[in-house]
Amino acid sequence: MDKKIAIILVNYKDYAKKFLAECRDGLRKQNYPKELFMVYIVDNDSSEESKNFLNENYPEAKIIPRVDGNYAAANNAGIKKGIEDGCEFFVIANMDTKFEENWLLELMNAVESEKEIGIAQSKILLYSKSGEKKINTLGNLIDFLGFGFTSAYNENDREINGLPEITYASGCSFIVKKEVLEKIGLYNEEYYMYHDDMEIGWRAKLAGYKIVLAPKSVVYHKYEFSRSVKMIYFMERNRYMAIFSFYRIPTLILIFPALLFMDLGILFYSFLNGWYREKIKVYLYFLNLESWKKIIETRKNVHRYRKINDKSIVKNFLGKIGFQEISNPVLDYFANPIFNLYWKIAKRIISW
Repeated sequence: MDKKIAIILVNYKDYAKKFLAECRDGLRKQNYPKELFMVYIVDNDSSEESKNFLNENYPEAKIIPRVDGNYAAANNAGIKKGIEDGCEFFVIANMDTKFEENWLLELMNAVESEKEIGIAQSKILLYSKSGEKKINTLGNLIDFLGFGFTSAYNENDREINGLPEITYASGCSFIVKKEVLEKIGLYNEEYYMYHDDMEIGWRAKLAGYKIVLAPKSVVYHKYEFSRSVKMIYFMERNRYMAIFSFYRIPTLILIFPALLFMDLGILFYSFLNGWYREKIKVYLYFLNLESWKKIIETRKNVHRYRKINDKSIVKNFLGKIGFQEISNPVLDYFANPIFNLYWKIAKRIISW
């Protein structure tokens, strides 16, 4: 156990004032050699006040100032600094968390247990002052139209044996090997925020790496569901970026009718709920030639290291569209049964 780990936290505005203390205290108590991990806090809307606060309250952490708020770029800044400092493993973690003492040790044990494992995610539980243990996610899921969402959300905690494979790791707490990043590249900064963890996980899978759950690495997440229009824009835009970047052309043709049907439904829903301007901004993004140049460049880069075909990638993709904490009868009782049937047939056709 002599390989160095970079733990990357991102601060934004007053985030650290709300959450840093308990996160820091948990990191200080880790049952892992202190000389073998370094905490990097990327101050992602940096000011003199925020820099001073971070330095005063976590003096042993390295503070990396940034100004534009791009979450994907902030993680890259932390990773690059960790590489400069000789780190071989990189932990992406939220600051609104509380870590059990073996959190880091068990993450490291999991990712090093097999050569094929490139990424390992902690068991992420919902933070509760009462001591109630409910699940936030046991590994995130993807449906075939590019929506990413948590698994087992709000279910009772349970014992899990082994290192089960998952579709992709939640950006709340995962570890990735340096060799993976050297092969597939760092975060795609065009994503800015949301689905950035899905994107990097999808690329790792295409390169042939396994992504697993490390159930003995436990973190408690102070999760708050939000439906801001900024979130809606990036989630809608980024799911399209992912499927246009990673699906092979025959797969895109095959899912196009379902994609169109879903998009018309979301457009209608956006008018009903007052965020149609954000949906229109998504269309405008894809009407820009520069956006397609970036997607084509990503496809070319993926082709250089891709080992896994679409048939293998989509075997665990779902047909059901799932929005946690949002119940929509039209989706639940009309659209989802159609999507499930459509995807069941489509998966049988995909052989490439």
